[in-house]
Amino acid sequence: MKDISFDFSGRKVAVTGGAGVLGADLVRALVQHGADVAVMDLNMPAASELCNSLKQSPGSAMAIETNVLDRENLQQSFQVALNHYGHIDILINGAGGNSPKATVRPDLSFFDIPADGLDFVFNLNLMGTILPSQILGRHFAERGEGLILNISSMNAFRPLTNIAAYSAAKAGVSNFTQWLAVHMAKNYTAKIRVNAIAPGFFFTKQNEFLLKDAGTGELTPRARTIIEHIPQGKFGEASQLIGPSLWLLSSAAEYVTGIVLPVDGGFSAFSGV
Repeated sequence: MKDISFDFSGRKVAVTGGAGVLGADLVRALVQHGADVAVMDLNMPAASELCNSLKQSPGSAMAIETNVLDRENLQQSFQVALNHYGHIDILINGAGGNSPKATVRPDLSFFDIPADGLDFVFNLNLMGTILPSQILGRHFAERGEGLILNISSMNAFRPLTNIAAYSAAKAGVSNFTQWLAVHMAKNYTAKIRVNAIAPGFFFTKQNEFLLKDAGTGELTPRARTIIEHIPQGKFGEASQLIGPSLWLLSSAAEYVTGIVLPVDGGFSAFSGV
């Protein structure tokens, strides 16, 4: 029986958006499991602080200022990582997010959402996944192996109200994940795997204002509706994304490619009745 391990000792990883909420959690987990990680983010103070906090860990982390929407900058940033590590084994496309400029709200109807707001969300989520995959995908093709993990969203399965651009962009990420998995396996090698996780509803500092009433601390009507549609009856915790992610990046998932894995407490399986 083949040995299956979540030991990432000696593995070289690049994480875009590595100083963000999910990216930082993945960086910490990988470094604690022995990986050497390039934390690639526009926010250098946050990236540097994260790396400094991991100095006593089994693995290591280095911060590299990176703009995922600038191909020249991406090339230079990845070259810094390649020069330091010699090669990269894993790419995690963690950069993404939404914008108030692309969100329906009382003072902004869908019909009035500006093109630049839509462009920002589409580019950050979809192009911010495709461009790094082009650059490191070539590296993986030349090496004959590699892993890519994308971050989709439950919005790709069940689009939420008010965030049309984000939902559409993440649906694009899911579709691209499947396309790239097939492309790399058919044209290069089956040793290059491409998968994604699709987080459901997780309580974070970023969305707290949407889910909790600032005055009472009680759940908002939107939050209560969400909970009613999660069979497990609770929001997720960020740490619960780590296990599925490490599994997809490990030898335990050697025969898994082209999937978008929901981590959602059953939300995507529930019809509401």
